Amino acid sequence: MKLKDWLEGLDYELLQGSLEEEVLDVTYDSRKAKPGDVFVCVTGTRVDSHMFIPKVEEAGCRVVVTERPLEELLKPVRPETTIIRVKDGRHALALLSAARFGHPARKLTMIGVTGTKGKTTTAHMIKAVLEACKKKVGMIGTNGTFIGDEVTPNLNTTPESYQLHQAFAKMVEAGCEYLVMEVSSQGIKMRRTDGLFFDYGLFANISPDHIGPDEHKDFEEYLYYKSQLLNMCKVGIVNRMDPHFEQIVEHASCELYTYGVNMGDEIKTDFSASNIRYVAEPGFVGTEFDVKGRLSMEVRLGIPGIFNVDNALAAVSLCSFFGLDPEEMNRGLENIRVAGRMEIVYSSPRCTVLVDYAHNAVSMESLLRTLRDYHPKRLVCVFGCGGNRSKERRYSMGEIGGRLADLCILTADNSRYEKTEDIIADIRSSIEKTGGAFLEIPDRREAIRYSMFSAQPGDMIAVIGKGHEDYQEICGVRHHFLDREVIEEAAKELEERG
Repeated sequence: MKLKDWLEGLDYELLQGSLEEEVLDVTYDSRKAKPGDVFVCVTGTRVDSHMFIPKVEEAGCRVVVTERPLEELLKPVRPETTIIRVKDGRHALALLSAARFGHPARKLTMIGVTGTKGKTTTAHMIKAVLEACKKKVGMIGTNGTFIGDEVTPNLNTTPESYQLHQAFAKMVEAGCEYLVMEVSSQGIKMRRTDGLFFDYGLFANISPDHIGPDEHKDFEEYLYYKSQLLNMCKVGIVNRMDPHFEQIVEHASCELYTYGVNMGDEIKTDFSASNIRYVAEPGFVGTEFDVKGRLSMEVRLGIPGIFNVDNALAAVSLCSFFGLDPEEMNRGLENIRVAGRMEIVYSSPRCTVLVDYAHNAVSMESLLRTLRDYHPKRLVCVFGCGGNRSKERRYSMGEIGGRLADLCILTADNSRYEKTEDIIADIRSSIEKTGGAFLEIPDRREAIRYSMFSAQPGDMIAVIGKGHEDYQEICGVRHHFLDREVIEEAAKELEERG
């Protein structure tokens, strides 16, 4: 390809060199630069990659994209190097990456999902519904990039633009028709999604989060970037129940539809869920509910909790635009499993054991209150807290566990550079004030096994904090550990014992 072929839609100035330069790839990491690459300079909060121009020239790069004029570059450039100047390097990276891979997003039905809570679960639900209807689906989000049976981990919920378009291209090559993608506020702010246009955008909810020095300066900024999804899509589906609904949709440019759970007659929505039933049977723990409005169907959802009714309603509302068979859609939700998100790993008359990523007081309280709706014999919670993190999280989680669980088993999480016993002592200091029952078993494997082998018929056991994580971090070293595997091993032993 010629450089000029990759500059479609990009505002730029040619400072020196030629647009006829032959190009093979795009990079923003000077350590990976090679002949034929276009190196894109980005001014970051910690590193200014303009300083690496001499290094990439030595590696054979003949095209450099900068945010600065020649006279302001940190070091002189070679006369044979083509220099393109742009206003924003991250924006240029996104557009150049799309061009480098042949604009693969244009060949997919693009579905973007955003929300403070539940976007991972909702994205998985959309994928499950589509796949139950025999559609081939790619997905990108917190739990990784999914292309067929291949799953690769992501560093960020919304990866860098180059990785996005690279994944889109692989999906197209694999025959995917649809792409379901979690769109984070940081992904939008950092311009990873620049140039993308979604066929459908789903806005699940918003509450204060991701506010700090390296994220958003305040809630207003967080809301602004979240709501930008509704200016990046053709059709938007928004949760009408969210208290910030009017602010979310205020500047939306897409065609808008709404959904809501138990809205009553006061507020009209395009899609609604009602007649919600909590179901706990051997082999199945979840909910059933009716969908009305632009779509009419009954849903049997294989994940517990009222907030997952919200997520499922969002998923079926969006999927209704594809003209799918409601029975097949329901089959996808009935059999769904989302790694580490209210994931039922074992269910029998003896006990039900689930794994969840809840790792702060808000998510823990929501989880335990939800499980109470299923009236277990005892609600047992196995949890710890991460080391080298705010101690307030330990105190608040201990207090929640003491109030809402019948028994808490305090154990290790990612202790990092702290002693597990010290972390447990902090949790203990707050749980003791509640008078709640608790045990301390520092070894997480043994804690999980104890909870199952000592279970009483009808117990519900929640193993929380790590969810889909497949490691424990101790003294800077990550050791393989997956809650689900430990539960499955213990369940096998229980079944063998009869």
